[in-house]
Amino acid sequence: MELVMIKKMVASFLFLVVLLAELQAEGITSTHAARTNTLPLNQLLKRFNKPPVKSIKSPDGDIIDCVNIAHQPAFDHPLLRNHTVQIKPNFHPFSRGSKVSAETKAKESKPITQLWHLKGSCPKGTIPIRRTKKEDILRASAAQNYGKKKKSPTNPPQPRSAQPDLISQTGHQHAIVYVEGDKYYGAKATLNVWEPEIQQSNEFSLSQIWILGGTFGQDLNSIEAGWQVSPDLYGDNRTRLFTYWTSDAYEATGCYNLLCTGFIQINNEIAMGASIFPLSAYRGSQYDITLLVWKDPSEGNWWLQFGNKYVLGYWPGFLFSYLADSATMIEWGGEVVNSESDGQHTTTQMGSGHFPEEGFGKAGYFRNIQIVDGGNNLRDPKGLSIFTEQSNCYDVQNGKSRDWGTYFFYGGPGRNPSCP
Repeated sequence: MELVMIKKMVASFLFLVVLLAELQAEGITSTHAARTNTLPLNQLLKRFNKPPVKSIKSPDGDIIDCVNIAHQPAFDHPLLRNHTVQIKPNFHPFSRGSKVSAETKAKESKPITQLWHLKGSCPKGTIPIRRTKKEDILRASAAQNYGKKKKSPTNPPQPRSAQPDLISQTGHQHAIVYVEGDKYYGAKATLNVWEPEIQQSNEFSLSQIWILGGTFGQDLNSIEAGWQVSPDLYGDNRTRLFTYWTSDAYEATGCYNLLCTGFIQINNEIAMGASIFPLSAYRGSQYDITLLVWKDPSEGNWWLQFGNKYVLGYWPGFLFSYLADSATMIEWGGEVVNSESDGQHTTTQMGSGHFPEEGFGKAGYFRNIQIVDGGNNLRDPKGLSIFTEQSNCYDVQNGKSRDWGTYFFYGGPGRNPSCP
């Protein structure tokens, strides 16, 4: 017990050190943290956009900069300035769970990529970074908030302890499955990719994995990865790959993608925040992505893999307090913002915009969901629970099969005759 307490005290101390370093890196000292920090726009753009070795104009209007791996935003962090990049993880989770047969996979889902690949590739030794434009920052409620989530006490959701009316007041709604009550060292899922309709620009729709540690107060640690449509963040309604992290419940630390110090990317083929192509079609071809997040038991870093071959990079373990040890909850599913601007529920869609009972080819799904246990093994989650605030707006239905392992369908249209 004493050793556990000492570990927690050390983790808490490191968290405070990291938080102070993060604030200093953002230009906020402890004296001025409570006041609004206003960096000039050009200075912000310089911080986000590192000098590229090569630039690629994507068909969707994005500019992808190929930046030297040693010059990426992560290394602006004071505690990472002398960091030696870990080129690959020391350990990879061993799969003992269900697998999709080659025949089934070929029939049900097709390869997926990113749109900018049609116009070029980044050379080895660089990483692709979506260029931040002036108009991107100006869309934010405040320049210093660009790339950060608007804090919500129920984001991510608290399935058992939160009251539905409290959740709906914050404007965030979910359709998720989750496990808790054990130590978790990662999670995996394959999810099909859609382009849900968004009612207005300050709303979003996403589908993701949450890796959670701590409580849902001021000390929540979260690592998140998935796809999202967010007009405020990206300036359009395209579906994009994204990540997020926080070590203090979205207060001061963390951000989307590479828009702050923290995540260290090593891959030169996948760009965070870039659009995904192609997308699933209702009653048509289904396209899905596989995401895996796991903790390296040797170095303590949290790694992210896209598909079966793209190890994208890692979050250094020292960024976190609780996740420096393990996660205490894993969640998979969808989230939308319901602003109720006209006094009615939003028509912003989750997943495909159709309810889960419509099934394959029509509804959004997560299949072969797994957790990483203490032995670094991938296995099916035990004691899976489901949660949604308003099942008549967005719903979730889970199941299990030989090819899909543990899976669920989820989503919905938002406002409808049963969801006024």
